[in-house]
Amino acid sequence: MVFPVYYEDFEGEAIRLLNENTVETVCLLSKLHEAKHHVNVKLDMDELDLTAAESKATYEEIKSYVAEHYDGMKVSNLYIAQVKAKYGIIERENYNKAKSDDARQPKCPKEKEEAIVEALRYFQMIPSET
Repeated sequence: MVFPVYYEDFEGEAIRLLNENTVETVCLLSKLHEAKHHVNVKLDMDELDLTAAESKATYEEIKSYVAEHYDGMKVSNLYIAQVKAKYGIIERENYNKAKSDDARQPKCPKEKEEAIVEALRYFQMIPSET
């Protein structure tokens, strides 16, 4: 049996989302008394809930904002992540970690940090200056 997939205004049997992370889940639902075996699963919703900041702008949206408002300035995902960490925006676990703890990473230059901070404020991911 094929179920339709809905995304924005599109309906189909399959949708390819470029540059998107997706998770698919398949489960069997049955009445407990009909099942010979069952598994109890405890799911802590606090671990799955997005923070308010995570539900805001994507890295690509932040890059586009910076490029548009700062004369084509380019910022990397690394720089965005560094600025987000500085402001306490929790990132998900990085599975491509460096092999050693003392691995050197370039630090975000001040002018790029200021541009990223403005973008984060624009997307309401950090409070505006008062």
